[in-house]
Amino acid sequence: MNRLFFLCGLIGWAAVAQAEGGTGRTFVATVDGNGVQRVEVVGGDYYFEPNHIVVKAGVPVELVVRKESGFTPHTFVMDAPSAGMRFNVDLGEPRAVRFTPSKPGVYGFYCDKQLLFFESHREKGMEGTLEVLE
Repeated sequence: MNRLFFLCGLIGWAAVAQAEGGTGRTFVATVDGNGVQRVEVVGGDYYFEPNHIVVKAGVPVELVVRKESGFTPHTFVMDAPSAGMRFNVDLGEPRAVRFTPSKPGVYGFYCDKQLLFFESHREKGMEGTLEVLE
């Protein structure tokens, strides 16, 4: 009986930890001496850190994206061509994604991986927003 309670508690703890994902931190980019807004984004087990990025429109952005250690494959996808942001990058070693956001708004990014009929990584919470300000 104690084993059953322990097992149920362990399963419940794992579900909560997975649902919470990353820390939900917001990162406000600043323009460096080269005129570029630089942000490092890490993808891990169903989260992005940071998952809310704030940048300025019309100023070049360099996102350095990478995957935290582990075997699960992840991607970094943004599909906002009208704002100058469209890419789909496999995460692994650090890789730079460069673009210049052309118009203010809030745009989503996410991981598009999914195993068979299970929930997609995005459905598990691996998504975030890029907020572009004037």
